[in-house]
Amino acid sequence: MSRGWNTDGRGLSVTLFGTRGSLPAPGPDTTRYGGNTSCVMVKNSAGQALILDAGSGVRIAGMRLPKDVKRVDLLLTHLHMDHIQGLGFFAPLYTPGLDVHLWGPPSTTRTLRSRLNRYLSPPLFPVRIRELPSRVHCHDVTQGEWEIGDFKVRSALVAHPDPTLGYRLESEGRIVTYLPDHEPQLGCRTGLPTTEWLSGHHLAEGADLLIHDAQYTEDEYLARVGWGHCTPTLAVRFAELVRARRLLFFHHDPSRSDGEVERICGEATRTHKQGMLVTGPAAEMDEIKV
Repeated sequence: MSRGWNTDGRGLSVTLFGTRGSLPAPGPDTTRYGGNTSCVMVKNSAGQALILDAGSGVRIAGMRLPKDVKRVDLLLTHLHMDHIQGLGFFAPLYTPGLDVHLWGPPSTTRTLRSRLNRYLSPPLFPVRIRELPSRVHCHDVTQGEWEIGDFKVRSALVAHPDPTLGYRLESEGRIVTYLPDHEPQLGCRTGLPTTEWLSGHHLAEGADLLIHDAQYTEDEYLARVGWGHCTPTLAVRFAELVRARRLLFFHHDPSRSDGEVERICGEATRTHKQGMLVTGPAAEMDEIKV
């Protein structure tokens, strides 16, 4: 399904190939919002695409790229399994000579390549990075700005266990911010801090589309403080503080049925102020025009 609000023929196309958090959850109860884990493609009107995260949804994303593509850029927020478990099934990695650029966080002791090698190697996976026929370029990313083609990319560390990045993508006058695993309320006794101290603020400020973690209910969050996730209600509050134009609830809990996702996100939607549109729960294979 396509949803959009740009009317000038320019702008960005955002396709959701995986919206689930923590663990793939296929089955009859998740057909509307999907069972694949995190993967999003952002494409500009020239056809240039950036892929965000390599959850199980990245398999389908890789198949949707043009056969004659010369370069592929995949931006990883962090290396928890639900964000990299599809990497070994990403078709561009098996295209001889294709330049595949992987961007993501190193640890304090290991580079991104070294960290990924721990997953893409036996006994977890039969093929090592060095054995792939593509040309794999790994880029250590923490905080900064750079350009990939016509995209301006900004990254920053955000509140989530282990080194975790959020991304801000700008192209053609539009801004998409991606914060799939984010606990902005961490350390706050009530509500959220002022924007000066708010995790993710500078990435999300004024975004045309904010894709944000909404995994827990209010009761679940109270029992899981520090686990690195957010509730739909706090996601709405965060979006209001950063003055985002649109909010998309993301990273649905694997135990949640479609009906439960709609209920908890719908309850949060009713709390938002005028001036911001809550697009609703992210649904696998939806295409959103920004």
